[in-house]
Amino acid sequence: MKYTSDAVLIWALSIITATLFLASLMLGAADLSLPQLINAALSTQDTPVSTVLWEIRVPRALLGVITGATLGLSGAVLQGLLRNPLAEPGLIGVSSSASLGAVIAIYTGITLTMPFALPIFALASAGIAAALLPLLAGGRGQTLTLILAGVAISSIATALTSLALNLSPNPFAAMEIVFWMLGSLNDRSMQHLYIIAPFIMVGWGLLFVTGKGLNALSLGEETAHTMGVSLPTLRFCAIAGTAASVGAVTAVTGTIGFIGLIVPHLLRKMVDDEPARLLLPSALAGACLLTLADIAVKLFGPQSNLKLGVLTALVGAPFFLWLILKQRRALI
Repeated sequence: MKYTSDAVLIWALSIITATLFLASLMLGAADLSLPQLINAALSTQDTPVSTVLWEIRVPRALLGVITGATLGLSGAVLQGLLRNPLAEPGLIGVSSSASLGAVIAIYTGITLTMPFALPIFALASAGIAAALLPLLAGGRGQTLTLILAGVAISSIATALTSLALNLSPNPFAAMEIVFWMLGSLNDRSMQHLYIIAPFIMVGWGLLFVTGKGLNALSLGEETAHTMGVSLPTLRFCAIAGTAASVGAVTAVTGTIGFIGLIVPHLLRKMVDDEPARLLLPSALAGACLLTLADIAVKLFGPQSNLKLGVLTALVGAPFFLWLILKQRRALI
């Protein structure tokens, strides 16, 4: 019975994702009708509409789906690994570290001579954070220690980012840093997707194999150990997978928060709180939610200059407060 309900949920989320993806392609500064979209997609000649479609809208829509899926999937894995309903990708310091790498690239001016230095620096910084996390947490990597290590890394990265903004001698560079950190899918090309694609595939692969181990871990560490689950291997897959995939999307989009926190909570009851069954639906729902948010940004219009990360924060912050109140009531 549960497999039937899972299939229905996955198919429903897949259809919603495809519909929102199509809507994202149609909406923009100049809206396209469905016949125009189909003609542009099938055209063998370069026309203004086909250029807009393939050079601007397709990369943006694909990046939205990939980013949302990555954040939703990694959030579900980390909440299962840390057994903490408030866990999300930013908790282990990967997002803030990737942002720091991008800020360093902008601050030093290397992006002026190397167009793709920003995502490369961000990926490298996320990798360093992922390597530091187990070193700080220690060999056994207890849940509380992992969280504290992640908070420490995130705090250091945020402090260094603020220092770069404070000391920036160029106001235009400082403004570029601020706008990049707000998170956006604007002005991204297929080249950006090609750069992050290998990291996304590796990260997703590592995250999806954690399902069985997370199910066992939900019964307790001792029980998981007796069931043959290697906790160090499970933690490695979760942390490395999050670092590779979340670091990759953050390197291109900037910081987009709360998706990884919200999505698993929206779906958890639908899969009977079973971590393994939550992974794929969380990825699909994350893609839906972020694509929907990007459509909302488009509807505000380019003149509003509303950033995607700002919108997700406006929606996610009240949800985060609701979770805290819910946890507090549960403890009373």
